[in-house]
Amino acid sequence: MDVIRFTRQLVDIESISGSEGPVGNFLFEELTHSGFRCERIPVEGERNNVWATWPEEARPALVFSTHMDIVPPHIPSSEDETRIYGRGSCDAKGIIAIQTAAAERLRKEGIRVGLLFLVGEERDSLGAKVANRNPRGSNYLINGEPTENHIAVASKGALRAELTAHGKMAHSAYPELGDSAIDKLIQALTKLRAMRLPENLEVGPCTLNIGLIEGGRAPNVIPDRATALLLYRLVGPSTALRRQIEETVAGLADVDFTLEIPFQKLRTLDGLPTMVAAFTTDIPALTNWGQPLLIGPGSIHVAHTEGEYVEKQQLSKAIDLYCAMTKRLLT
Repeated sequence: MDVIRFTRQLVDIESISGSEGPVGNFLFEELTHSGFRCERIPVEGERNNVWATWPEEARPALVFSTHMDIVPPHIPSSEDETRIYGRGSCDAKGIIAIQTAAAERLRKEGIRVGLLFLVGEERDSLGAKVANRNPRGSNYLINGEPTENHIAVASKGALRAELTAHGKMAHSAYPELGDSAIDKLIQALTKLRAMRLPENLEVGPCTLNIGLIEGGRAPNVIPDRATALLLYRLVGPSTALRRQIEETVAGLADVDFTLEIPFQKLRTLDGLPTMVAAFTTDIPALTNWGQPLLIGPGSIHVAHTEGEYVEKQQLSKAIDLYCAMTKRLLT
């Protein structure tokens, strides 16, 4: 298959999380035309995962998987001599293309793998959670994310926290009659930023991002409510960290933990360069699909940027890597 052309076709289909229907339909048709036996796995509304196998192997021992959704905004594809540009070029539509190409090459050598393309990874891994309810008996799962073709020894988890501070409205000329929720929130955030976070000698420190702050009514009103959305990148269990966060902001703000993706140690293969993925993946939600490995072309440092791209040479090398890894795992 023409991996460059296939990548650009995928990039040109807008598939921001929640609107993956068209790209899923395109993949279903293209893979069916290429000889795969395809199935749509309903997730939500018009959103479907795509599961593809070869007709002679309905329950393959090894599955390639990645996601179809992208972060906004949609950026159409373009290319130059060495790179493909556009939203999803490295995260992760170029990976869809190389996984498909690797599956086709392996079939010619008598090795049949499955393909599992998922919705919702960029938001809540809903597609992976749905797929996990109906596993197909695989022993290994090679998940694709931009790792520059290095195999990940671990991926950090994620803990989302929402802080809400409450106060009392009053005229700003008489602050003593009110109680500023924003002042409380600032104090809480200052304490959290000063808090010592866990460290893992193998993968590095837990980190904090204060991603969104909202609050207040008007410049001349003492604010009665303020919120902040936080994201911690986990390097181990979250129990102690949750307790520490709650104790740190007690009396200033309420805490609601809205999402957790656990820290994940991963299998590696001797001889391959390694990395630590500071980002999260669908892997923690695919526990029933076999022992996970994480590798793919492209750099996470350009993913989610206006200049996102993937190196053509890395795409080509990734096909070789996926085929070699599959043979090692299955023999």
